[in-house]
Amino acid sequence: MEDAYVITGGKKLAGEIHLSGAKNIALKVIIAALMFESEVILHNIPRIQDIHELIHLLELLGVKVEFDGSTVKIDPKNITSNTVDLLHASKIRVSFLLFAPLLHTFGTAIIPNPGGCRLGARSIDRVIDGLKSLGVKVDYDSETGYYNAEMKGDPTGGYRFDKPSHTGTELMIMMSVFGKQTIKLENVAQEPEIDDLIAMLNEGGAKIRREELDIIIDGVERLVQVRPFEISSDRVEAITYAVAGIASGGDVTISTISERYIKSFNDVLEKTGAGVDNLGNGKWRYYAKSLRCVDIETGPFPGFLTDWQPLYAVLMTQAEGYAIIHERIFENRFSYVEELMKLGATIRYVEKNILDPSEHYHFTYDPVKVYAQTIEVSGHQDLHGGVLTVSDLRAGATLAIAALIADNTSYIKGVSHIDRGYENFVEKVRMLGGDIREI
Repeated sequence: MEDAYVITGGKKLAGEIHLSGAKNIALKVIIAALMFESEVILHNIPRIQDIHELIHLLELLGVKVEFDGSTVKIDPKNITSNTVDLLHASKIRVSFLLFAPLLHTFGTAIIPNPGGCRLGARSIDRVIDGLKSLGVKVDYDSETGYYNAEMKGDPTGGYRFDKPSHTGTELMIMMSVFGKQTIKLENVAQEPEIDDLIAMLNEGGAKIRREELDIIIDGVERLVQVRPFEISSDRVEAITYAVAGIASGGDVTISTISERYIKSFNDVLEKTGAGVDNLGNGKWRYYAKSLRCVDIETGPFPGFLTDWQPLYAVLMTQAEGYAIIHERIFENRFSYVEELMKLGATIRYVEKNILDPSEHYHFTYDPVKVYAQTIEVSGHQDLHGGVLTVSDLRAGATLAIAALIADNTSYIKGVSHIDRGYENFVEKVRMLGGDIREI
């Protein structure tokens, strides 16, 4: 295998796609399962590379894991190590969440800097500050690349996020579950994936509730699963196939996903004039109509998801006018731009005047550094084939969709990135009539 796709575009994609479970839920609930006293059964887990990497990492810690179909069974009682393997942790960012189960089990944890897609600095200072606020001692060894953490006694205190952090919120929730007193987390992330994690923990006996922008945790002594937990569908996968249908001039139906997960994208789509029908019971139809460009900026939930903006850029190449796309979450989210231009897209970087960048952006803003956070996409572009290189997961799916709507044949290299987050991507595209094969 050459880790590449050959795609012949120009076909209208049509049909129905059944969505897989959400990557950004599955990874977190698998780690949370290590905090239970009982076996944990999880349904609707996608068979993607990040899940396989995490399971292998857990097995290195002594955890027994079975993955059958879309069901994962986890027996955490045989966990034998508090040290996370450097090589495997470097492949997935959520390895950092292992602080919670390892500290609760051993009182100490040794975990390397997290991996995953490099979308910018993604400072973990807020996460470290949060751990320290609960009484955890954390030191970083620059020579080994490991964080050494120690927790004496039960977690106490609370924490206020300067800026909401998705992964940080999830770690602090798991760290607080076994506190002996009420712990309050303030200015937390609102992403719906976090609510799945809360529901899974609460079904096991945790006492976690949201109060506006805060989360309140009343400590419990143990967690025991009483029934299997099924995670929600992936909202990024949903929009990937929605864009494929609309941009190709086709007609795609997806199921099953709650309106809450995709409302901000649907709201923008309706402004563009695209066809969006709610068919009920979590089923949605997306189809081609005359499109006009609409400006967007990314933001934390309920805003426009940063993972959607590369896909939206492809859609805007097929619309009338010019679209401004402004990225607020990550400082390196436009790696796909140069690749899209190889297919004939007309995209340029533009300046956007921000009065208070440190407050406006959700990454750690450096006033000395020069950032490129805004692009202008020209519409009505006739895309053509090309040879493209994938740099991260969402850029990979974006380039594949672009190749599917382009004329002639494209070659996309580095598609193993796509396997990290999309289950059966090639098969699902073929179900819609796309001409794609892996080589």
